[in-house]
Amino acid sequence: MVKAKFSTWASALCFLSLCGDAAAHPAATAAACKADLKGLLTDPARHWAVNTTVSFPGDATFANATERWSIFSAPTYSAAVSPGTEADVSKVINLARTYGIPFMARSGGHGYAASFGKLQNGLSLDMSKFNTVKIDSAAKTLTVGPGARYRDILDPLYNAGFYVQTGSCSCPSVIGVAIGGGVGRLMGELGLTADALQSVRLVGADGVAKTVSATSYPDLWWAIRGAGANFGVITSATFKVQTLASNNNGNVFMLDFYLPKEKSLDYFKVIEKHYSPMPANLAAVLVLNWNSTLNVSQVGSDWIFFGTEADARKALAPILALGAQYISATIPWNKIIAISGAGYDPENCLPNKPRNSFSLNQKVYSAVGWQQGFETITDFFEKNPGGRASQIMLELFGNQATAAVPASETCWPWRDVRGFFQAQFVYDATDSATQQAANTYGAKIRSQYAPYTGYSKPTVFVNYARGDEPIENVFGADKLPRLAQLKHKYDPSNLFAYGHPLPQSYP
Repeated sequence: MVKAKFSTWASALCFLSLCGDAAAHPAATAAACKADLKGLLTDPARHWAVNTTVSFPGDATFANATERWSIFSAPTYSAAVSPGTEADVSKVINLARTYGIPFMARSGGHGYAASFGKLQNGLSLDMSKFNTVKIDSAAKTLTVGPGARYRDILDPLYNAGFYVQTGSCSCPSVIGVAIGGGVGRLMGELGLTADALQSVRLVGADGVAKTVSATSYPDLWWAIRGAGANFGVITSATFKVQTLASNNNGNVFMLDFYLPKEKSLDYFKVIEKHYSPMPANLAAVLVLNWNSTLNVSQVGSDWIFFGTEADARKALAPILALGAQYISATIPWNKIIAISGAGYDPENCLPNKPRNSFSLNQKVYSAVGWQQGFETITDFFEKNPGGRASQIMLELFGNQATAAVPASETCWPWRDVRGFFQAQFVYDATDSATQQAANTYGAKIRSQYAPYTGYSKPTVFVNYARGDEPIENVFGADKLPRLAQLKHKYDPSNLFAYGHPLPQSYP
């Protein structure tokens, strides 16, 4: 025991002397820091649980523990811990606080921010082993761990007779989405994913695991629903779910089609005229992309109606009148992501792509604004063949249930939002010319579209934020004073500093 304690003390002293202040000690090499961190993590005094994995570059498990959906401004790691128990999550946070180890929690690896790249040679706290999915039919709740992704809950929920708010892709972590707010096709009927939250288990900067809910740590409960990555690591979350019987037995009507660019403006005008605002039970995802077979730009569309086909055809009459070649079907709720949009989900979820996004919230729909963005990205496609896997995505959702939640209920600031505009650029990681062009065109498209969003300034949903936006445009100027106070209260040493970090004082 004495030997183990001495080893821990010596390793900590070495770590602090070599890595604690890189600016003051420029001779401290990355290799020395890696060796130090390895010594700390492999010391027998750690007493990791048998199902906890510690890995390092070159280990078979290290790549999975650090994998990301986007490698834009990606963090780099010298080590990874994949805890198997909540106690080991606490242990990692205590080590990070005690020894000044920069770290970031990873659930589905889907997070995206320019600030991620500030974490270099740090520690990945990989939560993928917390992938449990539990449905309580009597209580009508779903409890998941941070390693559970949307694709893990769809079939179990449906088979048990339930549904819940989800996003547009299968690969993000359910909890990761929820703590940023969580937007999707059911915003009109059910609100945000965060609005379905009942409680969470959270390990804070003090290393203590606690249950957070409306009645337990209510100030923290307010903050984690919209800015959760700043306040701790969530080990489980419980959501309220809805019965399929309450919504056409879980069946939805899907309408998919493509239109050439020549018809795009007329189509956009139909949407602006008839669907702004969108009905509560109707949602659309439009993709403005490049058809590599025909070598032209096009508009792909997926419309989902929560209800019967007869009612759907009435609601979609202006769209059906366009005369496009449609694919339509009645499908179960749990198959929306897999089937809709011509099955784009697997491609959209491929990891380790340099996805480079420029996003904005939409309060109103603007045909002119969309068309201008389409013209600009078409110009990008024509001049930059290496970037033709890029796209503009328009998510158009109802917001009736979202807006019905009082603004004071959560820290999520955009209760009036009705959609999201994303210019997302994809290219080969070694193609620096296309990357440079993407940066130029992305900034231009975002700037062009900002006046058409319905907001007086360019606002953005935190899970879609690039990280170069003013912090007020992400978290809301009216929310920031309280958020900053809570950040100072619950994370005074700023351990959770890399995912759209909050200040500890504002203004």
